This record gives sequence, C-alpha cells and structure tokens, in this order.
Amino acid sequence: MAFADSYLGQLRALVGNRLVLMAGARIVIERDDGFILLQKRTDFGLWGLPGGNAEEGEGLETLIIREVAEETGLVVKEVEPFGFGCNPQYETFQFQNGDRAQYFALMFYTRSFEGEASVTDDESSAVGWFAPHGLPEVLPNMARSIEAYVRFKATGKFQMV
Repeated sequence: MAFADSYLGQLRALVGNRLVLMAGARIVIERDDGFILLQKRTDFGLWGLPGGNAEEGEGLETLIIREVAEETGLVVKEVEPFGFGCNPQYETFQFQNGDRAQYFALMFYTRSFEGEASVTDDESSAVGWFAPHGLPEVLPNMARSIEAYVRFKATGKFQMV
C-alpha cells in the first residue's frame, strides 16, 4: 500500500507535521538458536524490529502478521504479547521530512514462522539474525523492546517500557 493511501498518510494530509499519536505493534521473531530478526530501516539507517501502524478497522494481531509478511516475507503462525512500549521519551520521533509521531506499541513475540527472511519493501535496506546481547546499532525504543523481551523470558511478567 502506498503511504498516501494508508491511514497515517491520509491523516498527514489533514494535520501536516503536527505530532500524531499512533497505535501500532512490533515483534520479536526468535529462531530456535535464540537469534532474533532485525531489519535495517531506511528512514533512520538503524536496525529495528519488524512492525508498523494500525490501519482503520485492523486489530493489532492482524497488523503484526501483515507487517511481518510485507517487511520480511516471513509468514508468522502464532503471536503472543509480552509488553507495551509507551514511554514518550523513547517512543516520540521526528522524521527527516519534519513529521512527528508518538507511538503506543503492543510488543509481540513468536517462534512460529515459515519462510526465509529477506528485504521485501522500501522500508528496509537489510534484514539479519542477531543474538539479543550482540546487537548492531538499534533504535533506542527497539533496544528497550528487546531488553523487555529478555526480561519477559526470564520472569514471565508483562513488560511496560
């Protein structure tokens, strides 16, 4: 879907660069060896987790399954929530074009997927598998999400970050 056709694209046409509050989701996709999938984002040039913003009428589970397929080519089978990213200090961004957004992201994980990860859209320049304690340069909110996942695995407690 072209950005102009998306909910956010249509909203931007109305509000310009003004800060918008966006519901969304991101996901930790973990292989059997414990490595997680990251994508190198074209907007900031840093690595992050697959994810995105909700479209009108879309639930967050449907959103994350759709985004994973669009961004990585993987087919996700089952997703489980483990936390929620909502700290404005880490979840507020200004993009190169001046647009500002504050994200409220339900964080999912999965170990159930099919396919081979690849770059399948213009939002990423690379994808790769990394150990959670051996990450490349990651967006700060994504680093916090990965740290929250590690804590969730150790404690079983839902994480608010």
